[in-house]
Amino acid sequence: MYQQTILKFKQRRIDRSPRLDTILMIEAALYKYKSEKTLTEIWRLLPKKVMWTTFTTVVRYLEYSSKIIIEKDKTVTWIWNPKLIEHLKNQSLVIK
Repeated sequence: MYQQTILKFKQRRIDRSPRLDTILMIEAALYKYKSEKTLTEIWRLLPKKVMWTTFTTVVRYLEYSSKIIIEKDKTVTWIWNPKLIEHLKNQSLVIK
C-alpha cells in the first residue's frame, strides 16, 4: 500500500514553492482542527491568507509523508506520532 502512495505522488508544476513558515502554519492548523473541520474550513481559518493551490500542495505533501490522511468527508486524520517513534527508539527497536 505504501508503495502505491509513492507511485501516485507527482509534484505539480507551480510558479513557486511554499515557504517553510507557510508549511509549518498549515501543518499546525491541520493538527489543531483534525477530524473537526473540512479542508476548506481549515483553509479559511488559517492565520494568514494562502492561495488554495499552495494549501493543497502542502496537504498533498503531508499526506505523502504519512503525517495525515484525508477522509472521504474531507476531514483530516493526523497519524504522525513522534512520541511513539521516540518510545520505540528507546526500546532499542530498529525503525526504518
